[in-house]
Amino acid sequence: MAVDIPAIIKPARLRSRGGLLGECAAEFLGTFVLICFGCGVVAMAVASLPGSGRAATPTTIFLAAGDWLLICWGWGFAVVFGVYVAGGVSGAHLNPAVTLAMAVRRGFSWAKVLPYWCAQVVGAFTGAALVYLVYHDAINAYDQIAPGPKVNGHTNATFSIFATFPAAYFHGGIWGPLIDQIVGTAFLLMLIGAVLDLRNQAVKANLAPLVVGFVVVAIGMSYGANAGYAINPARDFGPRLLTYAEGWGSLAFPGSVSGTYSGFWWIPIVGPLIGGVIGIIVYDLFIGDVLLVRAEMAELPEPGRATQVRTADEE
Repeated sequence: MAVDIPAIIKPARLRSRGGLLGECAAEFLGTFVLICFGCGVVAMAVASLPGSGRAATPTTIFLAAGDWLLICWGWGFAVVFGVYVAGGVSGAHLNPAVTLAMAVRRGFSWAKVLPYWCAQVVGAFTGAALVYLVYHDAINAYDQIAPGPKVNGHTNATFSIFATFPAAYFHGGIWGPLIDQIVGTAFLLMLIGAVLDLRNQAVKANLAPLVVGFVVVAIGMSYGANAGYAINPARDFGPRLLTYAEGWGSLAFPGSVSGTYSGFWWIPIVGPLIGGVIGIIVYDLFIGDVLLVRAEMAELPEPGRATQVRTADEE
């Protein structure tokens, strides 16, 4: 904005927020926004649209591919606006997997990793709490008329508003969902690495958050249904804590549905942390190192064009 914006808090009291405290506050708010819009769009698809008479029946969800696209695009926009909110202060990681990858390969301070993680989880929990406050009537109405199985009157469908679970075709296996989370998050960090790399064809004009949102949409469309594409430990763990507190019980912890899957809660945490590191290393191995060598050799040919071969006479 062209005008000066006065501080709400006296400048003398703001100095403590100029460093890590301010960065953690930004991570909290950015992740809060991410969850409010991300879990909010799932609440619309699962409970609010059917319950408000805008679906074929009060329990009709995911009747067509368009329902899944609604969620994919909703999560994409959630990422865009979360990054725009926090990016200028903290870099808008909003995801423990991103924070870890930045520490491993981008010089991010290891001393900030745990504070960032805590801020992200608390932001995710608070965002989920707001979504529950807004949609609890729709959620309760859905749970009352939906068929079982139920835990404390809650269904797995309404649990999915907040956290993730694996598809039934994994038959309760661990490796399928774990590999899914590793692969999805590896793509996320690989593409974030490409989008932000100024040595490459980096996104300009402050459009990087929008392109990162497109990345999340693409991952959801291509790899979303296997295990809900958490690709973010805070995004899953914070809302999972909220659902446990609000009565979803074993659906949240240990993350179990009788005869379908059990003990799932740790997979959306461990898988993304592994996948994020793999993704940024793969980008650096195949692209980043090449760009570094070219810069050192001052050889920057146009993409797809070979460098000029020097003859003996020219030398």
